[in-house]
Amino acid sequence: MTPRPGATDPGQTEARRDFLKRVAAAGAILAGSGGAALWLRGRRPAPAGALARLPSFAVDLPPGVPRMAIARGTDARAMLRAALDALGGMGRFVQRGDVVLLKPNVAFDRPPALGATTSPEVVGAAVALCREAGAARVLVTDNPISNPEGSFLKSRVRRAAEASGGEVLLPRARDFREIAIDGTVLARWEFLLEPFRTATKVIGLPTAKDHNLSGASLALKNWYGFLGRGRNRFHQAIDAVIADLGALVAPTLVVLDGTRLLMRNGPTGGSPADVKPGHTLAVGVDQVALDAFGFELLGKDPAAAPYLALAEARGLGTRDWRSLGPPDIRTG
Repeated sequence: MTPRPGATDPGQTEARRDFLKRVAAAGAILAGSGGAALWLRGRRPAPAGALARLPSFAVDLPPGVPRMAIARGTDARAMLRAALDALGGMGRFVQRGDVVLLKPNVAFDRPPALGATTSPEVVGAAVALCREAGAARVLVTDNPISNPEGSFLKSRVRRAAEASGGEVLLPRARDFREIAIDGTVLARWEFLLEPFRTATKVIGLPTAKDHNLSGASLALKNWYGFLGRGRNRFHQAIDAVIADLGALVAPTLVVLDGTRLLMRNGPTGGSPADVKPGHTLAVGVDQVALDAFGFELLGKDPAAAPYLALAEARGLGTRDWRSLGPPDIRTG
């Protein structure tokens, strides 16, 4: 039945109520009033300077260069090249001799058709263009929730990365080290640090998918995959934790994979029926804008995402992605 003019749709009311609850919870965390926040901030004090800190891998873009570009089509490499060309080409971000660390989403041992992991075609295209720009090495890693070897195999990310000249690094226990995060919730945690020791550039390769807690899993949520032990405990403070990770990782570039979209039952997916073609890539340096764009690709309102409001408030980017005037390119 169509609601009468001026009536409130019950579904919208419930969604609004859920959003307000999550904003209130995030505010409580930021105020330091939540017991969960106190627990997550660390179990013991660390001596000043004792913990490793992650450097920034960001590059400065010249005035007039867009901070984001969109490409649409069916060929991942052509789309990625077109979007990058609008930003000055991959050579603006990767130079000869660089060691590039790529972070796709390979969280689950799912086939590509389920949309729970980054498309192997996008991973292969990113590796190839980094090598073309002169990268000495291109490292590809993630810390999957499922078995790492099975996840990289079943998602076909390993095959795509290696076929294009990349090196897949499966996480080992000795690759993790507790680092300083200095977030509003996360003060310190175990982090997949070893690949960062040699990396000179970092590129995020998130896929665009639904998420049952944060609304969507996109650019900022993708860094969650670098965390170690017991990260499922963060679900009680997911929005603030995502914002903390966005402040922690300053990447060189992010490539948002919208070639196919997991519209529901995220983050794991369950059926090809949950996935629809997206035929889109968005490339840029403003992770908040990319996530806002990704929410819209998924048919969701970015204004209803508490973590995006927190990230914007911390100066990590803008939710108004249209204000960046991104070129929108159609490829063959």
